Amino acid sequence: MTDTTPDREDAPKPETGNAASGAPRTFLVVVDDSDEMRTALRFACLRARSTQGRVVLMRIIEPPDFEHFKFIGDKMKSEAHGDAEKRLQRLAAEVQKTSGQTPMLVVREGRASEQILKTIEENPEISVLVLAAAKGKDAPGPLVSGLAGTFGSRLRVPVMVVPANLTDADFDRLT
Repeated sequence: MTDTTPDREDAPKPETGNAASGAPRTFLVVVDDSDEMRTALRFACLRARSTQGRVVLMRIIEPPDFEHFKFIGDKMKSEAHGDAEKRLQRLAAEVQKTSGQTPMLVVREGRASEQILKTIEENPEISVLVLAAAKGKDAPGPLVSGLAGTFGSRLRVPVMVVPANLTDADFDRLT
């Protein structure tokens, strides 16, 4: 006997993307030099793989504090952009292997919170910002701390804050 019951609107749907557009989920990960960034990246990759989504890797270059000489400031910016692009290319290979999708790479210059907001605004396919909480005395980290203030109130996407102490078993269970 086959079920001929029409699909119900309130029936749970598989988590495959942005509910409004039907597009695959896109997970934004801010690439910085923290240990917890790796946790956020792994979580985003595994979620992207399980939802047929993709990952956006974003490296933000903070403006230099020292700008007395334009030439030196320009040289520092140029080197920072080159380093950022190399770092994103290395991580892109890992993302491809773990998620099965080629990530989108973004390099921005400015204050982190402002650049995250601009990137999300300019890329409507981004559906989730993935951060990881810092371990130890630096907890929870500047971006996670900023969620309670004006930064968090200006976001148009949900934020996943991943505990930095997740084990492999935890990742398997959660993704």
